[in-house]
Amino acid sequence: RPVPAGALMRTALLGLVTAAFLGLTGYVAYVYGPVDWFWPLLANPATVLITVDLVLALSMLGGWIWVGARKRGISPAPYLVVMVLTGSAGGLLYLMRRARAAA
Repeated sequence: RPVPAGALMRTALLGLVTAAFLGLTGYVAYVYGPVDWFWPLLANPATVLITVDLVLALSMLGGWIWVGARKRGISPAPYLVVMVLTGSAGGLLYLMRRARAAA
């Protein structure tokens, strides 16, 4: 069956954003090392606020992935592991999977 153009565009855009985000993540890990990138997140109250906000947002995204994936018969584990290790990439990969499945 033919794939709708909108689904292809959505998947391509999500793939581009995911690749760019993973590239930035890799660059930061290369420059700061696998652990030292963490300490600036606690440098002052503004960065602590941003860190807490990010943790809250990713936690909500993780819950959404958990419920949505299980409802669709997909294991949420790979997406949640990627999210813990890289941040938003797990959610972006899950959105790509959903976009492909909807096509």
